[in-house]
Amino acid sequence: MRAAIRLLAVFVVFLGSLFVWFMMPTNTYSQIWRLQIRQKTNTSTYLGSEGSNIVMFTFPILFLALLGCVFLHLGKKLNDYKMERCNRFAVWKKPMLVKGPLGIVSGIELAFFIMFIALLIWSFSTYLHNSFAKITPKSAAKNHEKIWESKLDSAALRLGLVGNICLAFLFFPVARGSSILALFGLTSEGSIKYHIWLGHLVMLLFTAHGLCYIIYWAATGQISEMVQWDKTGISNIAGELSLLFGLIMWATAIPRIRRKIFELFFYTHYLYILFMIFFILHVGMSYAFIMLPGFYLFLVDRFLRFLQSGTRARLICSRVLPCETLELNFAKSPGLKYNPTSVMFINVPSISKMQWHPFTVTSNSSLEPENISVVIKAEGSWTKKLYQMVSTPSPTDRIEVAVEGPYGPDSTHFLRHDTLVMVSGGSGITPFISIIRELLLLSTAFKCRVPKVVLICAFKSSLDLTMLDLILPMSSTSIEMSNLELQIEAYVTRETEPKTDGSKPLRAIWFKPLATDAPMSPILGKNHWLCLALIIASSFIMFLILIGIITRYYIYPIDHNSNAIFANWLRSVLNMLTICVAIASTASAVVFWNKKKNAMQNKQIQNMEGPAPTGTPESQFYNADRELESLPQQSLAQATNVHYGGRPDLKKMIFEFKGSSVGVLVSGPKKLRHEVATICSSGLVENVHFESISFSW
Repeated sequence: MRAAIRLLAVFVVFLGSLFVWFMMPTNTYSQIWRLQIRQKTNTSTYLGSEGSNIVMFTFPILFLALLGCVFLHLGKKLNDYKMERCNRFAVWKKPMLVKGPLGIVSGIELAFFIMFIALLIWSFSTYLHNSFAKITPKSAAKNHEKIWESKLDSAALRLGLVGNICLAFLFFPVARGSSILALFGLTSEGSIKYHIWLGHLVMLLFTAHGLCYIIYWAATGQISEMVQWDKTGISNIAGELSLLFGLIMWATAIPRIRRKIFELFFYTHYLYILFMIFFILHVGMSYAFIMLPGFYLFLVDRFLRFLQSGTRARLICSRVLPCETLELNFAKSPGLKYNPTSVMFINVPSISKMQWHPFTVTSNSSLEPENISVVIKAEGSWTKKLYQMVSTPSPTDRIEVAVEGPYGPDSTHFLRHDTLVMVSGGSGITPFISIIRELLLLSTAFKCRVPKVVLICAFKSSLDLTMLDLILPMSSTSIEMSNLELQIEAYVTRETEPKTDGSKPLRAIWFKPLATDAPMSPILGKNHWLCLALIIASSFIMFLILIGIITRYYIYPIDHNSNAIFANWLRSVLNMLTICVAIASTASAVVFWNKKKNAMQNKQIQNMEGPAPTGTPESQFYNADRELESLPQQSLAQATNVHYGGRPDLKKMIFEFKGSSVGVLVSGPKKLRHEVATICSSGLVENVHFESISFSW
């Protein structure tokens, strides 16, 4: 059934939608297909002029999202720990480009990127060819223009049309819980680079679109058009405002600015709301339905995140490391499941009410069914403030925390390899902690055959070696290390010998959460994907019903489908408000229903984790100065080799590993990721399969 759904989704709906985009610039589409569809839809008193674009562009993509939800829900019924088949596309997943403006790009990504650029070139050239064929000296003179001015006018319009193609795809990568991304085996974290590529293309095309029109108006003496707000046509001033907000976001997204002044980038990116509102006011709602599906799914995802972040998470304890690193442990319901390398967003209102920061989840949802943990290294201003709050000699009894997520891959493919080589730099070790815990669970509880694991980690100082203590969870008595063949090669690059400077050992800080602090639970319950499908379908149906009633009984009696009387901006505002109401009401209803179902379970967890009676040994758990008891880490210490004063010879080490399939994962600084990608893409070995885990968020 999953194969049939994927066949329908990919080869019928998705490729069919791409075929429509391919045909849009042609005369066949504009003079035959579109006219026939509009004759059947736009004459309706129910949907009006928006009908054809809803049928052609919006409905297919939302239907694709529904198919993705069903596909992913059925996947939960399968055995999560079965052996994966060898990936026939492994060769295409090897890095093809490493250094350059696009970063690390695999063969598949490069192929799709080239095809997308080809679609843009095809669309623009076909639009120009068809429009220029209608421009003659006679037609230009009729409009009191020169031929080059008429062609500039036509080219400016077509630049906007091509830019809209990029805009239609822009929001798919940033919908963190997207069923479409998961359907294609992608994650939002790994797809952020696509959002960056598309963002550059959108702003490049829209900026050229605006500049060409300004030059055209100046050349033809129509500079007053810049402040025109047409009642029933194109609103130029709305387009200029949309472009202005886009340019601000584009300027602050320059890598150097984003790295050095992240807060400026973060806050200005909220201008996407005004960018989209004025874009819709500029082009009108009828045309906006072409790019609406991606933005619609993003709004659903964004509102669900808003609802989840309204609840304060139950922070139980923290492990404090001497290398200015924290492990935060939150309570969670056993029903919250996630895969290794998942990411969770955290907000601490006492530090900043607006800032959300992503961190890799290091716990395992099956090995640790009642808690979820993240590791945070104090490297920026926000993380340093959090570390100071927790590590102070007299830490606070409670830290107010809001969370979003976790978000991660729908499935993992670690078992398909004979050897798993994981290369990390600094805090890049955190996603590998979750992978090792997953493999420990599989080898211990499920008796699965797991690959040999080699962890190559580089640290600046010997204090950072304490991060290796986090590989095992706080309660690790049930873990049998002998079932996993683990080899750890740790490199301390800035020290030539071990230092014993009397640094504080790893210790635990236990908090006293309030009764209102809730354990983390799935926002949409155990049947997450089915509930998401319900929200998408019901909200879109509600939107069609509401906008249909408004069109039939308010707009149509005034306009009679002429599009010449009723204000275009008001029609767009009514559509936008109706979409927001439909999404907010349906999503809130589903989330509230799931909260009621989870209330009893969460209450039981809170009772189990309540404060221990005073005077008992258990009450000592809340002593902030309590040191961690010795953990069963002898096997871990025996598997670890520490090297001082040098960096690992990655090329030599990777090429030494034998086996039919060697998986190489890298996480850390860009330079390290590029080095490993270059080694794996050299073609000197055939059995190496590369994957980069970046911190794109």
